[in-house]
Amino acid sequence: MAEKPKKTKGDKRDKPNRPKLIRDSFTMPEDDYARIKSLKARLLSAGVEIKKSEVLRAGLLALEGMSDPQLQKVANQVERIKTGRPSDKS
Repeated sequence: MAEKPKKTKGDKRDKPNRPKLIRDSFTMPEDDYARIKSLKARLLSAGVEIKKSEVLRAGLLALEGMSDPQLQKVANQVERIKTGRPSDKS
């Protein structure tokens, strides 16, 4: 059997450059969460399997492609919510 050549510290040809991933959490109204679920179902029925985070990232791409007036119109339609964790009053 032929031996595999040893990788050196500078040999990065085999590793593609991947973007750094950032884990985050946020609060959203139940209706918006249901919209994500509905979009996932629509895509699945079209044969496209997609994760929640990918739906959100697709939304970012769609927003990014809008003109400023379109973007402002959509942004003004978003319900403003109080952020933060709910208090634990039992």
